[in-house]
Amino acid sequence: MVSIARARENPQQPGLQPGPLSLPMNLTDLHGRVVSYLRLSVTDCCNLRCGYCMPPGGITRSEQSQLLSFEELERIASIAVSLGIEKIRITGGEPLIRRGVIPFLGRLSLLPGLNFLVLTTNGILLAELATDLKGAGVERLNVSLDSLKPETFSAITRGGELAAVLRGLDAAVKAGLPHPKLNMVVMKGVNDHEVVDFALLARERGCTVRFIEYMPAGRVEGWQSQFLPAEEILRRIADRFELRPVSDGPTAGPSRSFRFADAPGGIGIISAVSGHFCAGCNRIRVTAQGLARSCLFADDQLDLKPLLRGTSQEELAEALRRFVMAKPGAHRMTPHESHHTPFTMSGIGG
Repeated sequence: MVSIARARENPQQPGLQPGPLSLPMNLTDLHGRVVSYLRLSVTDCCNLRCGYCMPPGGITRSEQSQLLSFEELERIASIAVSLGIEKIRITGGEPLIRRGVIPFLGRLSLLPGLNFLVLTTNGILLAELATDLKGAGVERLNVSLDSLKPETFSAITRGGELAAVLRGLDAAVKAGLPHPKLNMVVMKGVNDHEVVDFALLARERGCTVRFIEYMPAGRVEGWQSQFLPAEEILRRIADRFELRPVSDGPTAGPSRSFRFADAPGGIGIISAVSGHFCAGCNRIRVTAQGLARSCLFADDQLDLKPLLRGTSQEELAEALRRFVMAKPGAHRMTPHESHHTPFTMSGIGG
């Protein structure tokens, strides 16, 4: 399979589909933010049942006809890149469970103008697919990992096997991918006692661990009891290790990043609840059902399915441009209250 590097060297190779618009442009909203990052979900299903992501009984599986086809997902990606999107993150649910995802990733990697193709996974299937992901042109992985203790991991994921994820991390490095970034959702009384352990893992592996505040996506009553502020997470780590702030690139996500002063690796802190990063938000999302969302906690969304199936490339591009322009300035969630319509993280693409 052709790698993303070769695609950039030879943008006219067979099978490459050019973007629909000939002139480069930026996606800019009314607040002056340049949107350069698309999170594209390929499924709302998952092989785990993490409590913060979906209810205990799981979710009602979408009918195949409700999901966008890979061809439709490619069309969205192509138009988005032509409008200025530089980074696409493939998400789910668990993206690796959707049949045909590897060839789909390979085709995305050939899009001219796409600078970063990355993927978020829970790591359960990573050991068997890491080499294929590397060959398809995926440049980096984020792996969701909320505990280093088998019993706690199994409880959080409702039956997941920690050893499978750890095998996947090793397989990714063996396949030639960079050390995956690890995403830890910190929950007070559940796994917050492992924060320093994860920092130690980052130092040992020379990787990055991102600590994410617990977010009340489903607005579960009493969610504040599990909420640990980002500043407390950072304090616990800084009490143990000397940290130095680092600046990420313009297509980076919302993490505040730090590296260790005396060791490889680093950490990131994502404070969606206690410290809004809305002023620098550079992303939009498209769910597996074709719903575009410009803010995780806003109710506004645009159904792309009718546009995909009944309009020209230019009309779809214009609809996306208008959608980004209307991106909300900020959400209103705080550690004390939330006003959004409840949703499952698996259904919205994380």
